[in-house]
Amino acid sequence: MSDGTEDTTEKGSAAVAAASPPGGLALHQIVRRFRQGGATLEVLRGVDLEIRPGEIVALVGPSGSGKSTLLHIAGLLERPDEGTVSIAGKDAGDLDDAGRTALRLAHLGFVYQYHHLLPEFSAVENVVIPQMIAGRDRAEAREGATTILERVGLAERLTHRPGRLSGGEQQRVAIARALANGPAVLLADEPTGNLDPETAGHVFDMLIDLVRNAGLAALIATHNPDLARRMDRILTLSEGRAVEE
Repeated sequence: MSDGTEDTTEKGSAAVAAASPPGGLALHQIVRRFRQGGATLEVLRGVDLEIRPGEIVALVGPSGSGKSTLLHIAGLLERPDEGTVSIAGKDAGDLDDAGRTALRLAHLGFVYQYHHLLPEFSAVENVVIPQMIAGRDRAEAREGATTILERVGLAERLTHRPGRLSGGEQQRVAIARALANGPAVLLADEPTGNLDPETAGHVFDMLIDLVRNAGLAALIATHNPDLARRMDRILTLSEGRAVEE
């Protein structure tokens, strides 16, 4: 690897790490129920989970086991019926919707199976927008977006719109967007599930490298047992409860 590439990598890692606040993710006795007709379905039955900064946890389980529900609760997109959620040392339990949105914007990054990029904007603009929503001026946001896109190997694709990017490149932009505001916690739902195996492996390697260098707490849902085994711990959802392997 050339000196220039090493400098870019170090710069990107330092930029993300410097922006990342301390603290991880803690869920305590999470319960979530849904009404189905006249019956009550208890999807989560007292889930406990703590992820420290720099730790990557795989979330596995069959379809319908509650993985997405747990991720939505951890990401403050959904409220539990019982239990507490703490993000970067901040208890989200007593926050109103505006407070939850502010906490989510400041400390959480999301990566989904489908990239959900804005098709009319370039790669760099897709990473600029969440930073501007968080209050950064355009010049600062563009500098940060350029740095992290270079970090994920897209220095030559900054001005390309999603339609001109491959599937793997689109997901790299989505990962860069998730990390742009320096979150404390990264949540990912099948982040490589829409890619071919070879591309998925490359994208996953890059994601793990970014998370470890930035010292984030990461919860990654996956159906891929090989990817799950490469993480620090595996948490299996079964019958509404979390069991650690």
